[in-house]
Amino acid sequence: MKLNELRTAEGSTKSRKRVGRGIGSGTGKTGGRGVKGQKSRSGVSVNGFEGGQMPLYRRLPKRGFRNPTAKNYNEVTLGRVQAAIDAGKLNASETVNVEALVQAGVLRRAKDGVRVIGGGELKAKVNFDVAGASKSAIEQVEKAGGSVKLPEVAAAE
Repeated sequence: MKLNELRTAEGSTKSRKRVGRGIGSGTGKTGGRGVKGQKSRSGVSVNGFEGGQMPLYRRLPKRGFRNPTAKNYNEVTLGRVQAAIDAGKLNASETVNVEALVQAGVLRRAKDGVRVIGGGELKAKVNFDVAGASKSAIEQVEKAGGSVKLPEVAAAE
């Protein structure tokens, strides 16, 4: 077999239908669009239109609320932090923050901050400087001799 003899398998490709090319083609005149009416014309957009009846998307009630100021945090388990320390990617003597976790390869990219959650076991004494932490994570870090520094939240009056 030579490169110039390569062919696709018989019947694997279909030639595209050329519409509106005379009555002999079988798809001439109306071009497979039927006869007259809005949908036979160009520039039709009737999706969701129900002939003047109130459309479904307007009959159904609105639901939910999207908070425009919501923060999107990375979540890191204590087990992943311990694994990075064991692998030598993370230095336990330095403060663990977003930059350190990204550099160690624990996180791919920093979002709006990091939340530490208590999954797995932490043996090393680590000081965290993060945006948030679960109660179980704080307990585990303090039990191992470390500390968790969280940002001060202004009290709403």
